[in-house]
Amino acid sequence: MTLNIQVVVDCKKPHELADWWAKTLEWTVEPQDEAFIRSMIEQGHATEAQTITHKGKLVWAEGCAIVPAEDKDPKTGRRILFQTDPNQKSVKNRVHWDVRLDGRDKDDVRKQLEARGAKHLWTANQGPHEWHTMADPEGNEFCIS
Repeated sequence: MTLNIQVVVDCKKPHELADWWAKTLEWTVEPQDEAFIRSMIEQGHATEAQTITHKGKLVWAEGCAIVPAEDKDPKTGRRILFQTDPNQKSVKNRVHWDVRLDGRDKDDVRKQLEARGAKHLWTANQGPHEWHTMADPEGNEFCIS
């Protein structure tokens, strides 16, 4: 038996950061069921305060997930959940993502990411392998190579 994992990112604005990462990774934002959310409110299991409107749709305020566009089954596939955390990020991440660019020019990708709110932190190499260490709009480190 193999186990699946879900990566969870604590952040201040989960829907905005999920949108940013979905575009960056060419993934898709996992849809939320507005009818289900409304029924949870009507049944008293949730409150209006636990929801927001994002891009014209009612969604849970506390979180949002992204999945690969080709992977539609959340039970078996990769998934990244962005959840609300009011605390400010204060130290370097102990875990970060390495984004493989599949032959794309890392300097061009770096410029595109910076134009969308990422920050270049440093460039490093190990032998002939070179990468850029970046930070997303909320300061979470990741590398592109």
